[in-house]
Amino acid sequence: MMYLTLSGAILAEILGTTAMKYSDGFSKLWPSLGTALGYLIAFVLLAQTLKTMSVGTAYAIWSGAGTAAIAAIGMVFIGEAVTAAKIIGVLLVIAGVVVLNLGGATH
Repeated sequence: MMYLTLSGAILAEILGTTAMKYSDGFSKLWPSLGTALGYLIAFVLLAQTLKTMSVGTAYAIWSGAGTAAIAAIGMVFIGEAVTAAKIIGVLLVIAGVVVLNLGGATH
């Protein structure tokens, strides 16, 4: 169950961050509300995850997966530059999450 709530938190954070891109500095109502709702849901689900998973592991997975996904979304759908440095950076984030997760994902 903890991975289900963590996955929901990651998805909500990705959607909230993507909406933030389209909020134009919070000057557009609907994307701004989408950002707020996405992050509210993300933090609620992350808090639920922390009941059964260590904070370091949960946060590493949450932030790392979100970072990697947002970087990929930016490069694939928003037209941001694809560079070797970005790809290596995303791979390093993923590697860091894997290493931290190997340390144990229990409370």
